[in-house]
Amino acid sequence: MITVKNIVKDFKNMDGSVNHVLRGIDYTVEQGQKIVIVGPSGGGKSTFLRCLNLLETPTSGDIIFDGENITDPKTDINKVRQRMGMVFQTFNLFNNLTVMENLTLAPVKLKIMKEEEAKEKALNLLKRVNLEEKADVYPSSLSGGQKQRIAIVRSLCMNPEVMLFDEPTSALDPEMVGEVLDVMKQLADDGMTMVVVTHEMGFAREVGTKVLFMADGIIMEENTPDKFFTEPQTPRLKEFLSKVL
Repeated sequence: MITVKNIVKDFKNMDGSVNHVLRGIDYTVEQGQKIVIVGPSGGGKSTFLRCLNLLETPTSGDIIFDGENITDPKTDINKVRQRMGMVFQTFNLFNNLTVMENLTLAPVKLKIMKEEEAKEKALNLLKRVNLEEKADVYPSSLSGGQKQRIAIVRSLCMNPEVMLFDEPTSALDPEMVGEVLDVMKQLADDGMTMVVVTHEMGFAREVGTKVLFMADGIIMEENTPDKFFTEPQTPRLKEFLSKVL
């Protein structure tokens, strides 16, 4: 579904030096897989994820999504992004709009659905995450966990084929993490293709099809969850797991 070929991403520092954030990554995400990416801060995880829908433009390399090279300048990336849901650390909800208005804005404006259809879909999704009673409230009255569940629903309202999650629980109080992870587990059970950057090792172990360890701008190790956590192959992963487990 997504094939990444030799992706490099460099950032220029203020002093003119170059920071090599991604150092030539090759990877393929198959339909229905749940790819979980873990690793130390600064290892390139979020940059890699953001390259998948061109929120970060790779310095070089190709990204093929469903047979289309989305790094080609001729590609209508906004059309592609409609098929790739993205959930960030922060919720990015419009505070001047109700929950329902937040959810229906994009599908109606982009003429993917008529307003009544969009509202019906949004309400059904709100029921799935136990927030239907919040449809007419404003985001300021929601908890962090509720806002993040709404952010996930907002992406699902676009009928995406793949969901990208960039540390979706890292901004939440600990007691709110579980409610967001539960929604993500539901999505996984429904067969959604997912790429998730997270610090939640329990989620990686329980939900991941494959777990990737990224450090120093490369994928250092990849395995099934059981082997990833019980039989790490590289000293770097062994050291990382000793600190987080």
